[in-house]
Amino acid sequence: MSDAVAVGDELMSVISALRRLVRRKLRPEMPGPRLRGAHVELLRLVEERPGVGVTAAARALHMAPNSVSTLVNQLLDDGMLSRATDPEDRRAARLHLTDAAARRLESWRAARSELVGGGVAELPASDVAALEQALPVLRRLLVNLDGDERGAS
Repeated sequence: MSDAVAVGDELMSVISALRRLVRRKLRPEMPGPRLRGAHVELLRLVEERPGVGVTAAARALHMAPNSVSTLVNQLLDDGMLSRATDPEDRRAARLHLTDAAARRLESWRAARSELVGGGVAELPASDVAALEQALPVLRRLLVNLDGDERGAS
């Protein structure tokens, strides 16, 4: 295995474990229905792109449209999303966060920042500096991977 592949594998293992741990620790604090990771990803996308349609959401999330439709229906039932008919195409629906979903995302971000920030604060200053230096690299990696996906489509 090449160094780049080994680093990529370890990076994904650490990120996945970090995300699971944060979700597990914060889940009891969150009001409302229990949301899976895919639900939260869809809510974040709708927050970022109000009025997004199901097909565009599926593309952005790299999911099958019927899977996104299922998530949308669940979030509609839970009062987290609202759906409006597109005035230009009556067959298309536009998705929007409800106030409850916006509050939930805000609460999640605040709790996540507090939890992870507390853990970062306990690290030695040199480790905090290393994390700060790694952030721009991780953002570039994200752009590279997203560019690879677009090129493959």
